[in-house]
Amino acid sequence: MLGTWASPVYRETALIVLSFIFISGLIVYFLRKKNYYFVVSWASIKSWLVVAPILFGLLGLPEPWPLICLTVIAIFGAKVFFQLMGMFHRSYFVVICYFGILALGYSVMMNRMDVYNLLPMIVLGICCLVPLFRNNYKRMIQYISLTNLAFVFLGWSFMHLGLIMKFDKGIYQLMYLVILTEFCDNTNLAISRYIGRYKLFDRIDYKRTLEGTAVSALLTVGVAFAMRHLLPDGSEKYWLVSGLIASIGGFIGDMLMTVVRRDAGIKVVGHFILGRGDFLHRMDRLIFVAPMYYYAMMYLPEIHL
Repeated sequence: MLGTWASPVYRETALIVLSFIFISGLIVYFLRKKNYYFVVSWASIKSWLVVAPILFGLLGLPEPWPLICLTVIAIFGAKVFFQLMGMFHRSYFVVICYFGILALGYSVMMNRMDVYNLLPMIVLGICCLVPLFRNNYKRMIQYISLTNLAFVFLGWSFMHLGLIMKFDKGIYQLMYLVILTEFCDNTNLAISRYIGRYKLFDRIDYKRTLEGTAVSALLTVGVAFAMRHLLPDGSEKYWLVSGLIASIGGFIGDMLMTVVRRDAGIKVVGHFILGRGDFLHRMDRLIFVAPMYYYAMMYLPEIHL
């Protein structure tokens, strides 16, 4: 009944991560009045002081509770997306997306990859029937497109984390990815604020710089090496690929959702517990990282370096 909490490795990892967040928070708390950047950092750390213990607690539960937790997170992320796009009142499209995500969770639990990979087409087909059912054509192409965007990214892509949990030491690999992506995001912002000069995509996100992105990627690869004990195989190709995927895939996911936000003219929908950004800010880096990592780990054993 204890689930992964019965493992000393899980408890040790949780203690190390939570201690790091607490110590970082303590330092930033006393520096928060120095300048705006420490204020922002404190806001972000406050969120994780609340969420990280809850996340470790839920992921440490016996199956199928970690998968249920992921499914709920995916549904809530879709909800925030629909609010962001002003579509939440279009309940039929919202419900279709929710049921599609529930079906993804069920197919993961039943090990039905055939159903899992068919669901994007099923959701698209059902969405295409809505204009006929409603006998209405106005803005339907837009609604269908946005619903499928929400389902593919915040459902199908994100729920690859559930497939990763099916791997050997799957919970540890999920923790590994979350830690790497969050570390990369926060170090990128911190470094870009202080030493960044060359903006990568200044019309999309003026905060991210070439220097910040490059240095954060190198540091993330270093963290991937330091925490390689969470992988079932700690050899070089696994931790190196993991670090690169967390850096590059996470950056692409973050930029994609920034494009969506700026195009919609909305920066934040609600707040993530107490801190910086909303719920999607915690998910966006994983929507590319999860499928990239999943397929990399499927095929890496066949590559001999």
